[in-house]
Amino acid sequence: MAALRVDARRRIELRGRRFPAPPETRVLTIANQKGGVGKTTTAVNLAAALAQSGLQVLVIDNDPQGNASTALGVDHRSGTASVYEVLVDGLPMHQAVQESPHVPGLWCVPATLDLSGAEIELVSLVARETRLKRALDAYLGWRDEQGLPRLDYVLVDCPPSLGLLTVNAFVVGREVLIPIQCEYYALEGLSQLLKTVDMIRAHLNPDLHLSTIVLTMYDARTNLAREVADEVREHFPVQTLRTTVPRSVRVSEAPSHGQTVITYDPGSSGALAYLEAAREIAERGRGDRTQQHDEHDGDQGGSARRQEER
Repeated sequence: MAALRVDARRRIELRGRRFPAPPETRVLTIANQKGGVGKTTTAVNLAAALAQSGLQVLVIDNDPQGNASTALGVDHRSGTASVYEVLVDGLPMHQAVQESPHVPGLWCVPATLDLSGAEIELVSLVARETRLKRALDAYLGWRDEQGLPRLDYVLVDCPPSLGLLTVNAFVVGREVLIPIQCEYYALEGLSQLLKTVDMIRAHLNPDLHLSTIVLTMYDARTNLAREVADEVREHFPVQTLRTTVPRSVRVSEAPSHGQTVITYDPGSSGALAYLEAAREIAERGRGDRTQQHDEHDGDQGGSARRQEER
């Protein structure tokens, strides 16, 4: 009954709500080297929630599995113009962008199976770490020239590794969003990810910073989930969203219908949680929070490393 009351309150608060647009395009790289923590699910559902609330959103599917493309309902069969052609062949990004058929204002650069070979092919290319950034910058300029609405958000979905595809995603992004599963070992390997962020910031992208942590697969009935959530909030008090994403069958079912849960079952607890998380991200903005995030990166990264050592 308590959960039903919470969902009812969320529906009233979020129905028809328009989220504030950021002063400039926000580029968020969604990464975690651990698999199965909800990276793609978080990317597509946050994107759909933001677009449904009146914003212009682009998802770059930088994972060879192409699951984000599937969830957004865009074509990613072999031969389709995709991230691979953009990265390896230098194809202009506007030739690969597709609009999601389910949510107006939601766009996607799909991933095909060809992307699985990009890690090897990128090694020999000039400026291999910055190819995605240059392609996105050119695309944003192209939209201005065409008189198209400015993109409010760009979300980059990463593979569960720290290879060249992920490095390109870190270089193109200004913010890092990390989904953390509310399970044992939630912080496992997080220190390595933070070290990678620090390395990218030092050598390739000084604007990169950890801005957001989303707690996923949260089960309020278990002590373990509550303990993990408390621990993450202790180490990352500024970055961690108040909203937690619960385990939800509807969230898992939606991709099999080529949709996000936002359109598949908008009244479900999972959809409401992602809408609430998207609202929180939109209301946080960047502004004067950027420096605050940067100050916490070092302190909280040390806390995560100490936790992993324990």
